[in-house]
Amino acid sequence: MTIDIARAAYADAPAATDTAFASFRRRLLRNKLSCVAFCTIVLFVVIAILAPWIAPFDPNEPDANAVLQPPSWAHVLGTDAYGRDELSRIIIASRVDLLVPFVSTLLALLIGSLIGALSGFRGGWVDQIVMRIVDAVMAFPAFVLAMGLTAAIGSSITNLILVIAVTQVPVYLRQLRAEMLREREMEYAQAAQTVGNPTWRIVFIHLFPNCFTPLIVQATLAMGYAVLTLAALSYIGLGIQPPDSEWGEMISEGASLMVTGQWWLSLFPGIAILVTVLIFNLVGDGLRDLLDPRMRGK
Repeated sequence: MTIDIARAAYADAPAATDTAFASFRRRLLRNKLSCVAFCTIVLFVVIAILAPWIAPFDPNEPDANAVLQPPSWAHVLGTDAYGRDELSRIIIASRVDLLVPFVSTLLALLIGSLIGALSGFRGGWVDQIVMRIVDAVMAFPAFVLAMGLTAAIGSSITNLILVIAVTQVPVYLRQLRAEMLREREMEYAQAAQTVGNPTWRIVFIHLFPNCFTPLIVQATLAMGYAVLTLAALSYIGLGIQPPDSEWGEMISEGASLMVTGQWWLSLFPGIAILVTVLIFNLVGDGLRDLLDPRMRGK
């Protein structure tokens, strides 16, 4: 009798036997839109990595016999004013348009998290100085600040990564500081201090893991903004410079020709930006649901 009751209880509680990965996968598959967005990001990354091999033409090679051709079987997305294949240029540009946002967001996340954690835990005059600097940086609109910094230091890929990272650091810093101020008052944090743990261990071992989850979601959403910032800087001539391909720069090249009927020059790079930003936002929304503790038991 006892054995039968135990077997019935075990059968009625399949969730207890699920691994963490199985639970994560189940909740991911339940959100179909975010699952599709995640797969699309993976596809974009694969395309960017393999871009030199899958691009049908040399993206920087002009062709006088194929100038401003509309989309056709020979050139699926048409050609530009120099006869360069638009599809090849969009594929090659994906390397820059994914690399710069990813690295800049990762850099901003690391710097903002480090400073925000120390500022929120220490408090006092250290926190006041940090926050006044952050307030000064945030007094400028992010894109205006990016324009000024890019004009001052140049528009190389390294400089663009640094510029976009600078505009994002205050967001992560303020968010982690707020989480750290809340977590440091919890009982487990006070217990860690009572037993004599050093400050670095309390901050990065005990408190930081409990504050980091919201930043992952914020970083995913921020990558969409980074893509827009890079494209906007290139559109006004402060980003990636010709002959290198970049979606914003391609839109800028085609903008003056739209009035004469060459619509494809700006349309397809614009769609690439739209889809990329959209899927980052969808993945961010999906991660917010997946990492929400209230959803883990569902």
